[in-house]
Amino acid sequence: MRASSTRQSLQKVALRLFLERGYDTVSVATVAKAAGVSHMTFFRHFPTKESVIVGDLFDPALAAAVAAQPRSWTPLRRTVHGILAAMTSPEAEEELASAEFADRIRLVAETPSLRGAVWASSAATEDALFRALAESGSGVPAARAAAGAVMGAATAILLDWAATPGKGGPSEALTEGLGSLIEASS
Repeated sequence: MRASSTRQSLQKVALRLFLERGYDTVSVATVAKAAGVSHMTFFRHFPTKESVIVGDLFDPALAAAVAAQPRSWTPLRRTVHGILAAMTSPEAEEELASAEFADRIRLVAETPSLRGAVWASSAATEDALFRALAESGSGVPAARAAAGAVMGAATAILLDWAATPGKGGPSEALTEGLGSLIEASS
């Protein structure tokens, strides 16, 4: 089995088991066995159990989209517009519209033990956004504040979306919520 298909298989099996039995009750060994691989193979693809559910492959795309926004804008406006622009890429649209994405966010919203991993992943994204802003001319305090505010808001928006069934999709929630951060200043 190719590495990418093994990774995808592990993710699907893990997500199914976590949803059926609860994240905290399913071990890595159980996931590996159900996927037909060894636990060592699991760890070749995922450094931790949490990383099967929490992880952002879009950090470079988000940072590039933020850096591409007009330098004359405030760091907050650049960050919001950059993230909203990155969300329109075909890969991001596909990911945000997928059942797996919705299931992962719902699982995180229902599982307190995953919150630390979510905040760690958000911190990595925040650092990528901060660097994009600072390297393209924004002052350090303003860049740090904008990156932190937007990532905190995005995480809160997604967790709220997952906890409130029937509220539309995650893209709509993010667009509305993040857009509200800059409406008054536009």
